[in-house]
Amino acid sequence: MLCLVTSGEVFASAGDRAQGFIHCVDLCKAQNCGADSTYALPLVLRLTRWTCPDDCKYTCMHEVTDKDLFAGRAVEQYYGKWPFWRFLGMQEPASVAFSVLNLLAHWRGSNKLRASLPEDHPMKTYYMRWAWVSINAWVWSSVFHTRDLPLTEKLDYFSAALAILYGFYFTSIRLFHLYPPPKPSKLTLTNRPDKSYSRQILTTICSVAFFCHISYLTLLPRFDYTYNMAFNLIVGLSHNFMWTLYSLPASLSLFRRFPSQPKKYRPRFVTQAAYFVFSTTAVTALELLDFPPLLGVLDAHALWHLSTAPIALMWYEFLSEDSLDPSWRYQRL
Repeated sequence: MLCLVTSGEVFASAGDRAQGFIHCVDLCKAQNCGADSTYALPLVLRLTRWTCPDDCKYTCMHEVTDKDLFAGRAVEQYYGKWPFWRFLGMQEPASVAFSVLNLLAHWRGSNKLRASLPEDHPMKTYYMRWAWVSINAWVWSSVFHTRDLPLTEKLDYFSAALAILYGFYFTSIRLFHLYPPPKPSKLTLTNRPDKSYSRQILTTICSVAFFCHISYLTLLPRFDYTYNMAFNLIVGLSHNFMWTLYSLPASLSLFRRFPSQPKKYRPRFVTQAAYFVFSTTAVTALELLDFPPLLGVLDAHALWHLSTAPIALMWYEFLSEDSLDPSWRYQRL
């Protein structure tokens, strides 16, 4: 899903290359970070893994930025990021808050699926796993935006990639009817074959793809941000493309949404999948915007995180309605 594609590239920027900033940092470290210095970081900064040199860079960044604003000069980026005001040790407090908001949206969605879907529903296990994988991704997103460190960056990016890839995985299971056939009962008529072999192949391909993805990014001497973005975009767009096909009008349907129904069977809730694809694509455009954070807190990336939370709730509502369609009770070919 595009909602989880991240793009936090960190390279040297004009701000941290400026001589005024470099001189300020060197002076601060000489005064506060030497062996004889009595300066001590506040507890909240130590708990969030700030060091004395980190604090010097933060302080000088805002000193130089204030001078630039007073002189009418443009605000510069530092180490690939805009100068945010930290809060309780959090580097990007708005992005942290909105990551937590997304986490809560997925938590609420997982509870909805757990309560509404019958235990024997063939897709319930896949949806619940995806919900927990997504919750994990937003946990590490909030950690990464709290403190941008090499370890938290990888945990954020790898968790996001796992959620996107698992979204592609369960979508393939659902739309190509690779889920296990329901057990026969009084309410279930089935002679649909178990496509376990195809399902195993898909599982292997996705597992190997994720292993290779994180191995490549881990073993490189420098994190390949371009490749990471391309991987997430390709998988996310593939996921959205499949749901676009699912949402086509009845006259254009290319496959059966439910094995027990003809291709033209199109319940009203199917349109929600199209709304989801349009919404996720539209809000991703926020990542193309790049402006200094309003009040030193709110930037385009934070607004993107804010916009994805209601989309997640809408998506869980759709998954619930799709799973409760009466056609699931008569899965047969």
